[in-house]
Amino acid sequence: MTLCGIILGLGYFLMAQLASTWDLYLYFGVFVAIGMSPYIALLSLVPQWFTTNRGRMNAIVLSGMGLGIMVVPPIASYLISMWQWRNSYLVIAIMTLIVMVAASQFLKAPPNQPLRDKNSGPAIPLADQRNEGLTFQQAIRTRQFALLCLLYFSFLFCLVSITVHLVIHAMGRDIPATHAALTLSLIGGACIVGMNVMGNIADRFSNKVALGVSYFLMGLSLVWLIPSQSEWSFYLFSLVFGFAYGGMQVLFSPLVAELFGTRLHGVILATGALVGSVGAAIGPVVAGYIFDALGSYTVAFVICAVLAFTGLVSTFLLQKRPQS
Repeated sequence: MTLCGIILGLGYFLMAQLASTWDLYLYFGVFVAIGMSPYIALLSLVPQWFTTNRGRMNAIVLSGMGLGIMVVPPIASYLISMWQWRNSYLVIAIMTLIVMVAASQFLKAPPNQPLRDKNSGPAIPLADQRNEGLTFQQAIRTRQFALLCLLYFSFLFCLVSITVHLVIHAMGRDIPATHAALTLSLIGGACIVGMNVMGNIADRFSNKVALGVSYFLMGLSLVWLIPSQSEWSFYLFSLVFGFAYGGMQVLFSPLVAELFGTRLHGVILATGALVGSVGAAIGPVVAGYIFDALGSYTVAFVICAVLAFTGLVSTFLLQKRPQS
């Protein structure tokens, strides 16, 4: 976490010195991207601290991400209007270094006894749980791992495609730029709600049920987006899409713990996220190419909807105990 905080702050500092397109690719595409990766470490730490209510605990941790999506863009816009974009990057770099590096120093290894509520039954020592589960070699040979990768791919393909192109699409529907930008803030706000609601549903029922509901809502919202023309329809899309996205963010970590155990939770979760990052990388490019070729995002949004419903079907195929 400390290392990522330093790299992220350095990436933002270098962005203030931007002089060419290749600088942008290097500073933002490499340094900032690496600096934004520590959420995997955090999500791997949570199931090691808690044996019950993992969905709720992940929701609390990840609520900061939704809050950042909602709060930081207006702050960045204000800084740019006051001090221009280069100085704004310097301010953000300093804030990032101070907050991330300082907060990282308070992280601790899990205690010997897990934190649990009074109704959770007898506790299993965390030292025993850390040795419980599949090895990485065993995990990657299972159908469950393939499904996990497919779920992550479809999720991040849809998420990044929408967040990159939604404002442009809304402006193309004659929605003013400031109102179009509000769609991203609504996604961030709804994300926080989705995290907490779906985290609690996962704890009450199962990760599989909550994840299926999230993929269904994401697919439904994308179908709604295709014919949308008015501001209110875009705002409604943002609320439903953000709610679904928040639920998915919360559920992958406890799902990995449920399917594969906590023995190598971080490595398995990170590998699934790595496959998902391929979807995140190609999704916006595919959507942009389709728009350039056809003059419309319709086909791109149809592809996203199909992937979301593919994720829904994949959740039905998950089994609690992976089959080799």
